Amino acid sequence: MIEFEVKSRVLNIGTRKGQTVYYANPKAKQRMTNEMLVERIVRETSLSEGDVSNALISLTNIVCDALKMGISVDLAELGTFRLTVPSKMLDTEEEVTADSALKTPKIIFTPKQKMRTAALSVELSVDNPARRKKEETGEEEEETPGTV
Repeated sequence: MIEFEVKSRVLNIGTRKGQTVYYANPKAKQRMTNEMLVERIVRETSLSEGDVSNALISLTNIVCDALKMGISVDLAELGTFRLTVPSKMLDTEEEVTADSALKTPKIIFTPKQKMRTAALSVELSVDNPARRKKEETGEEEEETPGTV
């Protein structure tokens, strides 16, 4: 589950400049460390901790080498890493060179369906003290049948 809290800020640009807006912000950044990942794989397989660590290091090296060569990497049920290099639009054909036309390369990760499904099934909740207070005092409008 990912818990969010309500935060506010005053916009300083755009048509809503000066207006206070409210948004949901994650309470804590949850993270699985490399050590946690290795431990979990060791528990679920017959591999040793060293084997798992070596496999992850090798995977990193192989993916980096492939990306350096411009090759996309398919990681089975996880997804695919690929390199993309955006290009600037220039006025003449002669202006198009690697230095002038090509922007900084970016790494794109495209998750497979299993990962997208996992992301869609995460539980979300917003801890909203203002709504809770309103509900406790009974100030919330009750819906009457036939109204939306």
